[in-house]
Amino acid sequence: MSRYFIEVAYRGTRYSGFQVQENSVTIQSELEKAFAVLHRHPVALTGSSRTDAGVHALQNYFHFDADQVHPQFVYKMNAILPPDISVKRIVLMHDEAHSRFDAVSREYVYRFHKFKDPFAEGLSLYFPYRVRVDLMEEAATIIAGETNFFAFAKTNSQAKHYQCRVVNSSFADAGDSMLFVIEANRFLRGMVRLLTGALVRVGREQMTLETFRSLFSGTEKCGYAVPARGLYLKAVKFPENYFP
Repeated sequence: MSRYFIEVAYRGTRYSGFQVQENSVTIQSELEKAFAVLHRHPVALTGSSRTDAGVHALQNYFHFDADQVHPQFVYKMNAILPPDISVKRIVLMHDEAHSRFDAVSREYVYRFHKFKDPFAEGLSLYFPYRVRVDLMEEAATIIAGETNFFAFAKTNSQAKHYQCRVVNSSFADAGDSMLFVIEANRFLRGMVRLLTGALVRVGREQMTLETFRSLFSGTEKCGYAVPARGLYLKAVKFPENYFP
């Protein structure tokens, strides 16, 4: 058996998340189904980063073990898969490579558009309201210095701890759109959408920067999350020279 990584991208709108769930259509279930059609036997995929229902990915990874794969694996898989999931490449790895545990960070981006745009529908959050961008930029900077994200995890989270190391956090106004970008070694369930929701409240002056900062040291939950449609897993990053 050899270990393979596949790099994938997908539009998450019509999927119940990333991981296989009973009686639900997910990214993993569609990929496993396509693999079974191509190779006439099932395979168990292990994912690098779980995304929630409706969340998109510009880059995500799975790994699996197989004796061999079809020589036109990428082309054939993309022919079988629905149009909102794409296999970008397949890489033969060493036997101990692990798409989840070997990743050193994940980067997410949340997209807003300020003006009604039929081409952004479902792929960005329509947000035609005035906000204090300077306050949102400052709040994003605060995030980069914090490590306790208990307030920004869903209440039913099964996380063993709430410590995350944020590598980068920034908010930017690009004219017709706004972007929140965050990179960390790990993310809690619902964390990015809850952080983005808090930034929105700060920008709308419904929450002060002092109150926002206090969420990282108390036991109060944030309580407001933005919709999934504007959230993208932008990149999963591995150590330098990790891929052969």
